Amino acid sequence: MSITIGRREMAAPTVTPETRPFWEAAAEGRLLVKRCDDCGEHHHYPRAACPFCGSERTQWRQASGQGTIYSFSVMRRAEVPYVVAYVTLEEGPTMMTNIVDADADAVRIGQPVKLKFSPSEDGPPLPVFTPA
Repeated sequence: MSITIGRREMAAPTVTPETRPFWEAAAEGRLLVKRCDDCGEHHHYPRAACPFCGSERTQWRQASGQGTIYSFSVMRRAEVPYVVAYVTLEEGPTMMTNIVDADADAVRIGQPVKLKFSPSEDGPPLPVFTPA
């Protein structure tokens, strides 16, 4: 049976001082990732120190919003079925997210996806992806 994945209610994220710029940008419809000034690597999730070299010289950069599905799982037993996925962004980092507005049986590893934002319960919108 084919399931078209739509939207489900998602809990609001915890906003900390370290992640506040990320969530403020999300409220504006922009996806930010951190980039290290020392080694040049982009990383996600938001944190102060670079996970590649340990430098604290990092800056927020706007991501393109384009990526590919690295891995995924269809959660069919949920009240509202959904797809949870790891998406590798064009900039390099891989982030855990949801795939929305898609036929769950058509989702594939390596599939191009594009950024979309989905509302959360009483919080900033969440970055999700849809087939490109």
